[in-house]
Amino acid sequence: MRNKRMFAVLLAAGTMAAGMTANAAAVQVGSLKGPTSMGLVSMMQRADNGETANEYEFTMVTAADELLGKVVSGDMDIALVPANVASVLYNKTQGGVRVIDINTLGVLYIVESGDTVHSVEDLKGKTLYLTGKGTTPDYAIQYLLGQHGLTTDDVTLEYKSEATEVVSVLTEDETAIGLLPQPFVTVAGMQNENLRTALDLTQEWEAVAGENGGSLVTGVTVARTDFIEENADVIADFLGEHEASAAYTNENPAEAAELIAGLEIVAKAPIAQKAIPFCNITYIDGSEMQEDLSGYLQVLYDMEPTSVGGALPGEDFYYVND
Repeated sequence: MRNKRMFAVLLAAGTMAAGMTANAAAVQVGSLKGPTSMGLVSMMQRADNGETANEYEFTMVTAADELLGKVVSGDMDIALVPANVASVLYNKTQGGVRVIDINTLGVLYIVESGDTVHSVEDLKGKTLYLTGKGTTPDYAIQYLLGQHGLTTDDVTLEYKSEATEVVSVLTEDETAIGLLPQPFVTVAGMQNENLRTALDLTQEWEAVAGENGGSLVTGVTVARTDFIEENADVIADFLGEHEASAAYTNENPAEAAELIAGLEIVAKAPIAQKAIPFCNITYIDGSEMQEDLSGYLQVLYDMEPTSVGGALPGEDFYYVND
């Protein structure tokens, strides 16, 4: 059983700060800088004050790939990752991970300075700037294009390596159209007051996916299967504290924003505070989690099997303890 005491946050782009080493007795938790970590900040603070049930060490990174190797090697116990990546990891490890909650729903928005886009069909003939070929934004927009009778022959998808590059394009070119996640939508809007949210991809997804398409699930929390089996009480503690932490961020945006800025998840507290209501930070577990996530993964699988690791995960993927 894991020790019950304090925690440390490990930064520096996912690497440990100089001189710091992981405490093997602590529960190792990894997350992405962005909404998933924004929903953890209260838990991080409470752990730092010795108020959580277990000892934690949190590692925040900028790309999911930085977490996956640590999970596979057993160096990380719990990780907050994109929903489709969780399925890929499950297939890669032959059931070595299970999803324990949904932590973020749709955070993707199409933005522009003009007034040309009011529907997905309006993207025809245009260039859309986005990040991550083969990642959640890419799969989401390609699914929506297909549902509206469009392909990448109709809409040019211009990929950038980071969201900040898309923000730069939007700042420099007033005719540009971008697909961005929060909190980068807020960052871009503060740099360009003419920028407007043209489409909320969560609403667009729900309009065409139907009841069997689940929700546009952005982020989930996974834990190693062997860790769950050996530490069921720790998982129960984590889930309760994660739920309370997500609620704190949503219900106390000003206070949470200060914590978010302090951990350098977002550069400035005012940006974080303004972004929180649009980040869809949530906590969903049990059978509701399974229903929402399985529907979402089914849509991705039908569109491109490799997006979920080549096969849909089995029932054992879902940690349902209702």
